[in-house]
Amino acid sequence: MDKDRLEDKITKIVRFLEQNTQTISFAESCTGGQIASAFTAIGGVSSVFNGSCVTYSNEIKHRWLGVNESIFIEFGAVSIECVSEMLDGISRFASSDYAIAVSGIAGSTGGSDEKPVGTVYIGILTPHGKIIHRYHFDGDRNSVQNSATYTAIELLERNL
Repeated sequence: MDKDRLEDKITKIVRFLEQNTQTISFAESCTGGQIASAFTAIGGVSSVFNGSCVTYSNEIKHRWLGVNESIFIEFGAVSIECVSEMLDGISRFASSDYAIAVSGIAGSTGGSDEKPVGTVYIGILTPHGKIIHRYHFDGDRNSVQNSATYTAIELLERNL
């Protein structure tokens, strides 16, 4: 991940949100707070950044964000359905206009044939609706987390 390019993308997002008097929040699982960390490295972000939740366990996704427990049983935490409810939950919890939610399998264990290590669902919520994509990132745990972080920020930037 090119740090300068990432900072440029985040700066563009922050300026857009400032100009439109809008806010953003994050619900992160496999990225472990990396998206929030990348944003808070940018000066002036406090004017648009409401907060972030690292909801690593299913119990916390349920308790903090309101993800229905039936989602975990029927679809799993690494699913479009879970990320959709994470987006709704963080937007409600933090009263934000935009949101990013990420859930995936960073590895090195935990994958399956259906959802191998590197499977990550990334969603964004905008005033115009939700966009959620499934990705597969190669590499070790750190590489998957970095790729998911960069991709989430890039997805948001493209959909401002």
